[in-house]
Amino acid sequence: MSSRRDHRSSRSALFGSFDSIEEGGIRGSPSYSQEVDDHGNDRAINSLQDRVIFLKKLTGDIHEEVESHNHMLDRMGNEMDASRGIMSGTMDRFKMVFEKKSGRGMCKLAACFIVSFFIIYYFIRFLGYFMYR
Repeated sequence: MSSRRDHRSSRSALFGSFDSIEEGGIRGSPSYSQEVDDHGNDRAINSLQDRVIFLKKLTGDIHEEVESHNHMLDRMGNEMDASRGIMSGTMDRFKMVFEKKSGRGMCKLAACFIVSFFIIYYFIRFLGYFMYR
C-alpha cells in the first residue's frame, strides 16, 4: 500500500495536472459544472412534465371508458329487469293455463300437433332424399 502512495506522489511530481486526465477527465470550473447540472435538471423536469401530461390524458381516457361501461351496464341491468318482468308474467299465464283442466287438454292437443308436424316433415325429407338419389 505504501508503494502505491509513493508511486502516486512521484507521478504527480512528474506529470502534475495531467494526472487528473487519467483519473476521470479534466475538471471544469464550478460555474460550468453548475450550468451542466441545471441544464440536466431542466431536461429531466421537461421529461417529467411530458410524462405527467401523458399520464393525465391516459387517466382521463380511462375515466371516460369506465363511465361509458357503467352507463352500458346500467342500461343492461334495466333491460334485464324488464325482461324478467315479462318472463314472470308469461310464467304466471302458463301456470293459469295448466291449472285449468280445459287448458291442459288444449296444451296436449297443441303438443301433439307440433310433434306430428315434425314427424311428417322429416318423413318427407327422408323420402325426398331417396327419390332424388
